[in-house]
Amino acid sequence: MSRPGAGRVPLPLAVPAALAVAFLVLPLVGLLVRAPWSSLGEQLTAPGVGQALRLSLLSATAATAVSLVLGVPLAWVLARSRIRGRTVLRALVTVPLVLPPVVGGVALFLVLGRQGIVGSWLEDAFGITVPFTTAAVVVAQTFVAMPFLVVSVEGALRAADARFEDVAATLGADRWTTFRRVTLPLVAPGVAAGAVLCWARALGEFGATITFAGNFPGTTQTMPTAVYLALQSEPEAAVVLSLVLLAVSLATLLLLRDRWLGRATP
Repeated sequence: MSRPGAGRVPLPLAVPAALAVAFLVLPLVGLLVRAPWSSLGEQLTAPGVGQALRLSLLSATAATAVSLVLGVPLAWVLARSRIRGRTVLRALVTVPLVLPPVVGGVALFLVLGRQGIVGSWLEDAFGITVPFTTAAVVVAQTFVAMPFLVVSVEGALRAADARFEDVAATLGADRWTTFRRVTLPLVAPGVAAGAVLCWARALGEFGATITFAGNFPGTTQTMPTAVYLALQSEPEAAVVLSLVLLAVSLATLLLLRDRWLGRATP
């Protein structure tokens, strides 16, 4: 039996909540209102826009693939292993979540640049230069996006019932077989959600990318960096690219609606 007045929003809460909604939604409405809908198709098929869109999709997908290969095992270590210093390791892994992306780009430059800790060795030994290349875009996106995958998968691992893994161990399965046959299927929804978040974050990355990879059309210019460049000379193209990124963000929310938005329903 519901209490009288249950569900009603008190006025002291309703007013700031309404202001918060307006603050967050009105800029998006403004983007839709000011969009050049009549020339949208022409803008989307412009050479620069197509190049930026193609590079963004490819680099974000590559960054997500790298994050899956490296991040899922790391999440397992954080959630299941008993190694010493896990708390410190978790803190270090999640630093990119709160680190300003530009600082991340500078840090990558100091490690993988021509005079960097690893970059100088790569250039001397193999003639490989990472900064200001397409590979640098993938590296920058992976650096800022992988923690989203790790956090999501670690949470799924902690929530999963470990008894199934114990049963597999008692039946003679080794740790690797248990991970492949039992653990991964159990946390597959968490891995999928983390991958979607990782991909969306990589697609929208700007600061680390422009610092470490630059903004060269066809090579390192992604959609966010193209928005930054177009805003100075072609505002309509900037709006069109922003609409694409907005559409991707909304699609990401729809993919995750059962995992996040569904929790809000009683």
